[in-house]
Amino acid sequence: MARRKRKTRWVDIVICIFAAIGVISTIAVSVRGIRALLDVKKVVEEPPEITRELLTVNEYSRPGIPLDVVDGIVVHYTANPGTSAENNRSYFEGLRDSQSTYASSHYIIGIDGEIIQCVPLTEQAYASNDRNKDTVSVECCHPDETGEFSKETYDALVHLTAWLMGEYDLDIDDVIRHYDVSGKNCPKYYVEHPDEWDDFKTDVEKYIDTHGKKVRKHD
Repeated sequence: MARRKRKTRWVDIVICIFAAIGVISTIAVSVRGIRALLDVKKVVEEPPEITRELLTVNEYSRPGIPLDVVDGIVVHYTANPGTSAENNRSYFEGLRDSQSTYASSHYIIGIDGEIIQCVPLTEQAYASNDRNKDTVSVECCHPDETGEFSKETYDALVHLTAWLMGEYDLDIDDVIRHYDVSGKNCPKYYVEHPDEWDDFKTDVEKYIDTHGKKVRKHD
């Protein structure tokens, strides 16, 4: 009788061990499933309409320095009320001859929402101080001295930012103002109205959620 009881206990122990293994396996599968779900993000695959008018390679506005990594997107304003994207692109091109300063941007968004690309995304632009080496820069035109963007400029910036975030696997906190790099009052309206800047970032996230496609991170 004692031997039978001991045998029964061992059987019970073995059953418990196998049951525990089964529970652990189930938990492991569940954890992997949760991780897989968390590893999915939405990206905007379609870029906005962009006109490519690259600057001539020169020391003052398109130095041709490689941009090997992109860790952020920096938003600027032109500080030239009422000027167009083409006007500001011409200014950057003219620095080749005037040699008056060092300045440029990867993109310029006009008051009507038009987007001009001035510098390839494989090269650095002269826009964001010590973050030139790891960021994409976007200059935005504005109709008046307040620096507030037109609706067309704003909408184009939202789309462009959302697309670039997907291209470089960036998060919304990687989208910053020139002010956040150097303390410069740029983009003026969003430095003086930080709540509006928060709203802009929220709108970018909403755009990605609405227009983005689910993909696995680092695919």
